[in-house]
Amino acid sequence: MQLAIPYLREANAQSRMEEISEVLDKLQRHHIQKLPWPEFVYKPDVTFTIAHTGDSILLKYFVSEKSIRAVHYQDNSPVYEDSCVEFFFAFDGNDEYYNLEFNCAGTCLFGFGKNASDRRLIDGDDIRKIRRLATINSNLNGKSSAISWQLATVIPVEALIYNKMKSLKNMNCRVNFYKCGDKLPEPHFLSWQDMKTSTPDFHLTRFFGDACFE
Repeated sequence: MQLAIPYLREANAQSRMEEISEVLDKLQRHHIQKLPWPEFVYKPDVTFTIAHTGDSILLKYFVSEKSIRAVHYQDNSPVYEDSCVEFFFAFDGNDEYYNLEFNCAGTCLFGFGKNASDRRLIDGDDIRKIRRLATINSNLNGKSSAISWQLATVIPVEALIYNKMKSLKNMNCRVNFYKCGDKLPEPHFLSWQDMKTSTPDFHLTRFFGDACFE
């Protein structure tokens, strides 16, 4: 099954992040619920919505989990140790892929390469082009033990420095979406597309799913 990434005529990538977040609230939600590694059984509730404006990818995660961690506040720090959501994608015909990883505070790790060990970090002005809005809702009414948080992000094509493109329209790609928390009280590793490996490793393009920017 191919993930269709809708084109939003009514959205503007330069709009306020609050407005973009509200637009993403109205789209179809996709679940990140695969547990590829049976020794990690904890399963937070995670969904995402995704769209594009031609010149930007719009992505929003919705997370509910027992506890959160946000230690890393400097971009390209190991945010996967915190409460973390991730988006990996490779454009059609390209063996190399981008990895975008965000903790619940919006700190971003941004890389590009062929596998987990062969990666180049994208930093400076390029990573700062990725706009983010993180919100955390603590449990104030006592009805649930879960903590809910959301992350909306705008990823402009100009930040994708290893692919020279002006528009995402009609482009095919391969993608996977993840949720992890390496140093949480209950470490966990969830994926959108299922994975068949002995140990947790998100950097395996053979398990990416097909997607198309409409």
